[in-house]
Amino acid sequence: MREGPHSNADGAWTRTRLLRAALGGGAALAGGAVLGGWRRDSMPRAAEPAHDAEVLNFFLSLEYAQQAFYEQAVRSGRLDGPLLEFARTVGKQEAEHVAFLRERLGPRAAAPPRSDAGDAVRSPEAFRSAAVDLEEAAIAAYVGQGANLSDETVVPLATLVSVEARQASWIRDLAGLSPAPRAADPAREPAAVLADLRAKGLLG
Repeated sequence: MREGPHSNADGAWTRTRLLRAALGGGAALAGGAVLGGWRRDSMPRAAEPAHDAEVLNFFLSLEYAQQAFYEQAVRSGRLDGPLLEFARTVGKQEAEHVAFLRERLGPRAAAPPRSDAGDAVRSPEAFRSAAVDLEEAAIAAYVGQGANLSDETVVPLATLVSVEARQASWIRDLAGLSPAPRAADPAREPAAVLADLRAKGLLG
């Protein structure tokens, strides 16, 4: 297979190739590759910069939804204690993610969709359940589509993915669930993620 611009001549792993494998197939898959578990001809193909805008706008839609959800949850007055701390902290982080993606996209950035969390913020229990679903959907989306980004974009994007993983672990812990239930997170197709969030009222 053709080696990417960040590959060593002997096929050794570089940061970009490791991140692409991790985004494309989960942390455990990347770990196996580091140990030599993958053949060179099974490496993910280098993505084209022309596709970046489509993928980044998909991520931007998710970040818009997350930001709106947490801001509405804080304003609802239904949260207190650790859940309120989580919503405030993560809401600010999602706002930074939105700003990051909008800056990367420039004039190609999609406008924020209408969003009404509604029943999802009517009680602490509803908020916890919706937040778990939303964070899990974001992780699945990043895992599924992150490896389709070009080399120049996949490395900075990985800084967002690590934060999303911490957010998912945090809310799962607050919900009494295992913070790390799997060795590798599954990927999901964009259409399935968006349809699921719309059905739950988390995306306009």
